[in-house]
Amino acid sequence: LKPDSCFKPGTGYSYQTMNTPPKHGEIKVPVGSVLLLPENSKNEKLPLIVVPHGGPHTCMSTSFVPSYGYLCKHGRYAILHVNFRGSTGFGQAALESLAGNAGSLDVLDVVAATRALIDAGIVDPDRVGICGGSHGGFLAGHCIGQHPDLFKVAAMRNPCTNIATMVTATDIPDWCYVEALGPGHYNFSDFHAPSKEELGVMWDKSPIAHLKHVKAPTLMALGMKDRRVPPSQGIEYYHALRAKNVPTKLLVYEDCDHAIDLVVSEADFWINTKQWFDKYL
Repeated sequence: LKPDSCFKPGTGYSYQTMNTPPKHGEIKVPVGSVLLLPENSKNEKLPLIVVPHGGPHTCMSTSFVPSYGYLCKHGRYAILHVNFRGSTGFGQAALESLAGNAGSLDVLDVVAATRALIDAGIVDPDRVGICGGSHGGFLAGHCIGQHPDLFKVAAMRNPCTNIATMVTATDIPDWCYVEALGPGHYNFSDFHAPSKEELGVMWDKSPIAHLKHVKAPTLMALGMKDRRVPPSQGIEYYHALRAKNVPTKLLVYEDCDHAIDLVVSEADFWINTKQWFDKYL
């Protein structure tokens, strides 16, 4: 890793790609990541914001994304986009390996990439946060619950926090079955409500199962018209954090759906996100 290796003129940051060979999982495809560094940061130990993408079967490329460019340039945060196994572009076997392993394989990939960057000496190991939406928010919840000493702050947008309470309220129940239970557990032509046993597995695969370990200040943003991940998911997690006296803040966008992409709402969210990381990281 070499800072300023690929500077993007006009953006205020450089980027580079990194591959982390995993020690876990059956499909040993390297975990690909994209690292953003603010310009003129060669001798700084930067705070880090880790960003697992949503989907989960999508990927983050080196394309310019204004929101993360904003955090990188104006917040002077290193940004690490992690393409965990299950992402597109790394082969069919790696993509399909996530099914039935959500909340474990993807979490370990995010942690492995984060620790690899820390070991490279570029970022401050005591100032690591995580930010994500949808499945990325799902992973943010898992990371602050499963690895509370690594991830110190979180910002989540429309996250799935409890698959067991989401499965009968979402427009993608197949996601709940396939990612939690594995291939072959969802009949697309004959939907059935989950069994008691299936609900138990879904709960075990959810961030809510690790709530007792969470201590990271957490920002929660919800689009109240979201049919993909119902806002009840974030509200449930938000109140659970408040009950634990974990610092938290809830942003409600009445006219937004899953993306939270109305101009005013999107700007408000990212300004609040920067302020949240500035305060706690």
